[in-house]
Amino acid sequence: MRRNLQTAESVCPGHPDKMADIIADTILDEILKQDKSARVACEVFTSKGYVIIAGEITTRAWVDLNRLTRKTILDIGYDRPDYGLDGHTVGILNSISGQSPDIARGVRKTATKKQGAGDQGISIGYATNETPELMPLGIVLAHKLTKKLTDVRKNKILSYLRPDGKSQVTLEYENGRPKRLTSVVIAAQHDPGVSQSQIKEDIIKRVIRPVCGPFLDKKTKFYINNTGRFVIGGPVSDTGMTGRKNVVDAYGPEVPIGGGAFSGKDPTKVDRSAAYMARYIAKNIVGAGLAEKCLVKLSYVIGGTKPTEFVVDTFGTNRVDEKRLKAAASRIFDLSPGGIIRQLNLLEPIYQKTACFGHFGREKVGFAWEKKDKVKDLTSLLG
Repeated sequence: MRRNLQTAESVCPGHPDKMADIIADTILDEILKQDKSARVACEVFTSKGYVIIAGEITTRAWVDLNRLTRKTILDIGYDRPDYGLDGHTVGILNSISGQSPDIARGVRKTATKKQGAGDQGISIGYATNETPELMPLGIVLAHKLTKKLTDVRKNKILSYLRPDGKSQVTLEYENGRPKRLTSVVIAAQHDPGVSQSQIKEDIIKRVIRPVCGPFLDKKTKFYINNTGRFVIGGPVSDTGMTGRKNVVDAYGPEVPIGGGAFSGKDPTKVDRSAAYMARYIAKNIVGAGLAEKCLVKLSYVIGGTKPTEFVVDTFGTNRVDEKRLKAAASRIFDLSPGGIIRQLNLLEPIYQKTACFGHFGREKVGFAWEKKDKVKDLTSLLG
């Protein structure tokens, strides 16, 4: 009998890094509403009392970045001066410039066969039949915990909670399958004056047990605000920056990640769009029952219209030869940068929804890369 442990984490919208991702993707969405051919590479930095918006944006759109950033911060929940960051009064520095013309040469017209990749990039997609979401269980539970923590705060079920928070779960696997949770970690920012005993009792009852119940047992350890206090949080306690939660955004630490972050980038950047395509391919292969788990890797060169590398790895769980799987996927899925954008409808303002609780495994949100609509095509082609 083989046993091993796997750990995954997630963060709430009020976490400083995740705030930066949300702001960047909100800006991207607002630009795409007005200009589908915009080039956006937006970076955000958050700290005590101020936000810096930087990067390269070339667009015909006009966006009031100050107003939009303030509204986003208020929506996240930073709306009181005693939080240390208040969307009403936060200082905002805009340091946006245009996209380099040397980069722009390689992109050409968006969503066409001639469109090249906006930069070089390595992208990873993954799927496993471990969960209904076809995702690793650890990252699924970690995201559900932070989503639940956010919901009980916003719905005033636990009215003393503040926007920052994190989760971490450690699963024990037996012969490759998840058996039980050995520990659950929650960091929940809270108002002063609330006892640690009340916070622990409430979090276990309202957050952990509804999400993790089937995997809890008498030996599971709970770590709730393990220092005994978490009043100071968000950008007051730590700076935040886009792209610092790549593993959280993807599949957890058991699966490799690609060469770049997602948030703030328009879909000509294959760091983002090809990662979505790789997930789409892997999910349909596993969804078709052709493998129990599957990793897809795609890499591109700037200006290139075809991948420089396309790998399908099923870790020996395949029911069809991997060469045949790859050949079938090449026929069914258009792997050109323009084709990816067109197939997955990536010029729509969908990106703020991706910025927190994971980019993958959320079929109900309506992301096109989470559909299993190519299962029949794959099974038909492979017999």
